[in-house]
Amino acid sequence: MSRRRGLSPEDRELWSRVARSAIPLHPQRPVLPETAKARPGPSEPDRSPPLAAFGFKPFRVGQIPAPAGSAASVPMPSPAQRLAAQPLRMDAKVHRGMTRGKLAPEARLDLHGMTLAQAHPALIGFVLSCHTQGRRLVLVITGKGKGDHGPLPTRAGALRHQVPHWLHMPPLGGAVQQVAPAHYRHGGEGAYYVYLRRNG
Repeated sequence: MSRRRGLSPEDRELWSRVARSAIPLHPQRPVLPETAKARPGPSEPDRSPPLAAFGFKPFRVGQIPAPAGSAASVPMPSPAQRLAAQPLRMDAKVHRGMTRGKLAPEARLDLHGMTLAQAHPALIGFVLSCHTQGRRLVLVITGKGKGDHGPLPTRAGALRHQVPHWLHMPPLGGAVQQVAPAHYRHGGEGAYYVYLRRNG
């Protein structure tokens, strides 16, 4: 079977009619003459517009690019920064003394070495028990975190990031008045002061 060497005159005429009826995707791109289309040179430079014209940004191999303006392109705030941005729901003088480490916690819970699945029920039981007993200031120690080694991968310091969320969600949200990072003498970044509402 012989190999075809190009378009016949009839095929070329049919192709030119189809090409004339097509709507260009990029009208600003120059239209090459038919002769140049038929025989492109091997070293002809690429005249297509750069990817930046379509909103694409270069990235390194192994890096997942974040959409422009997305939350992933902005660094996530630390748990301490998120807590500092929350409104003050307790007496300012008591809050100042608490965050300076001048108030002694009445009870403490150490979550070191626990997985997220173990820590959540332990935290719920501890906080609700302290609230029932009328305690006001308790300390929850999470540690700075080296990662959770369970079956699913989680980021380092998973407890440190998750505990403030749990303290503001049911069933603990109704008992908790304020959460703040602990003073360095009570654990610093690896612990939280939990100020409880008055019981009853």
